[in-house]
Amino acid sequence: MKKSILFLSAAFTLLAASCQNFKKGDGGLEYKIVKDEGAEKAQTGDFLSVDLTIKSDRKDSLLNSTYDLGLPQIVNIAADTLPGMYKGDYNSMFKFLGEGDSAVFRLNLDTMAAMTHQPKPEFADKYVTFTVKVRKHFKKGQLTDSALYTQIDNYFKGELEGLKKAEEGKISSYVSSNKLEPKKTASGLQYVITSEGKGEKPVLGDTVVVQYTGKLTNGTVFDTSIKEVATANKMPIDPMRTFEPIRFSIGNQPVIQGWTEGLLLFAKGTKATLIIPSSLAYGDRPAGNKIPPYAPLIFDVELVDVIKGKPVTAPTAAPTVAEPAN
Repeated sequence: MKKSILFLSAAFTLLAASCQNFKKGDGGLEYKIVKDEGAEKAQTGDFLSVDLTIKSDRKDSLLNSTYDLGLPQIVNIAADTLPGMYKGDYNSMFKFLGEGDSAVFRLNLDTMAAMTHQPKPEFADKYVTFTVKVRKHFKKGQLTDSALYTQIDNYFKGELEGLKKAEEGKISSYVSSNKLEPKKTASGLQYVITSEGKGEKPVLGDTVVVQYTGKLTNGTVFDTSIKEVATANKMPIDPMRTFEPIRFSIGNQPVIQGWTEGLLLFAKGTKATLIIPSSLAYGDRPAGNKIPPYAPLIFDVELVDVIKGKPVTAPTAAPTVAEPAN
């Protein structure tokens, strides 16, 4: 958790320290090389593994960050002559960089619109700023496409394995730093009841109504049913969305396994925190652009209501409660 926060902090520090004295490049591109390791620069056909953040020139306008997923982005260096490409575009800025280099780029959207004959994006006024750090440079050279892609695939598998090995530590750190004493089920689900409900517990086939906020162990909120929470965490809000408790039939409508197990433990009215390992969530798959592979998830839930339904056969036994996890 601390590592990801430090990485993101370093990215914004890099951006803040480098916003002055941009050099002018082709096509309205502006750039500042923050660190040059002297390595060979990327060429057409190469690939780069990069950490990056993308911001528009509007206030509080972080558009994307690889630090959210904890995985680098793989960038293919394409030829400027391909349709839609031009000197000074997103692709061309990576040709300034080699392994270990870092830089800040400002992409001119007026130039992009003129060169591509496309409308200017509405998420920025004039510039989009990229803060980039290169982790690894995959050189095409004389390699076949197959050999090059094998290198990249093996590298990415190693990155995923690192996330897998880090999961247990993320959970332990979250529990420790928040001074929690969760109970643990046989499946690995952990939970803390913060307010005990007095109603009936749901069973498979019942419909539950749940207020929730989901976040990563580093505190990043990725979803919530509560508008005030979404606003406080500066989440993008679909103007068509109606914030309200989620409603679903346990065992009939698919949710992650950690939710099914956890909610069967709680009486109506219960407020609790679920600490869900990735094996009971999304496993080795990312979910959207906020939930990384092998990500343990934290859900603050309130079981607002239980509506009796037609019983269904349990696919697995109901979770059994073990001793407190720590």
